[in-house]
Amino acid sequence: VAYLIIFHILFVLFVWTYWKSIFTLPVQPAKKYHMSYADQERYENEERPEVQRQILAEIARKLPVYTRTGSGGIRFCDRCQLIKPDRCHHCSVCAVCVLKMDHHCPWVNNCIGFSNYKFFLLFLAYSLLYCLYIAATVFKYFIQYWTGELTNGRSKFHVLFLLFVAVMFFVSLMFLFGYHCWLVSRNRSTLEAFSAPVFQNGPDKNGFNLGFVKNLQQVFGEEKKLWLLPIASSQGDGHFFPMRALCESQNPLLANEEQWEDDGIDAEPHGKVTLKAISCVL
Repeated sequence: VAYLIIFHILFVLFVWTYWKSIFTLPVQPAKKYHMSYADQERYENEERPEVQRQILAEIARKLPVYTRTGSGGIRFCDRCQLIKPDRCHHCSVCAVCVLKMDHHCPWVNNCIGFSNYKFFLLFLAYSLLYCLYIAATVFKYFIQYWTGELTNGRSKFHVLFLLFVAVMFFVSLMFLFGYHCWLVSRNRSTLEAFSAPVFQNGPDKNGFNLGFVKNLQQVFGEEKKLWLLPIASSQGDGHFFPMRALCESQNPLLANEEQWEDDGIDAEPHGKVTLKAISCVL
């Protein structure tokens, strides 16, 4: 009875988080990030790239956008016709821009982003516990199989198959879950781990790293009683994320800022962004 109670608790949490990971739709940027018809027509009719960059920079001044492309330009999605918010990326499978996109997961046939990243982490955690519990409870009968105490032939096959599958999934999930725990502790997405986000002062892989506790709170929220339940509790709305203060002396690409401004990407002054980042952290 105790085994069955624990089993079904893990099973319900496993199915619940799996369901939420599948059917929680990825959140798209708000309407204010979409180009108006007049701006879109002006942008498309302009053939000079430098003027197009100036048009995007002019539109982005009104938005809380601080990340840039590798060349220092405003991040713009020509398929969705919108200015990309920080940490937003276009998913080629879903054919939409996804806020704080992490990756498109074939396991859940959904794009993992701001709206369901917490559910995906819990799904990995409860899947891991589910496989571990099954392997631990069936291991006793696996020992009986090798010692010859298990005489039922059909039971032998079931025990061997169940233990093999549980251990196999446990090992694979352990590495995947451990990797995402590391990402959460650094406040990075999978995409940002492979390609560091670029700010007005250059790339910084730790640009959103606010410390271990604040990083956890961004994903799971401040209500600790909701951390283990697949209930939406992540901080913010996915359009803006606090940034750590960038140290000029440690940033070798500061010299490029003047070049970006000459190209028409003079968004907000560096000092203003730095003060905003410091105030967010504090």
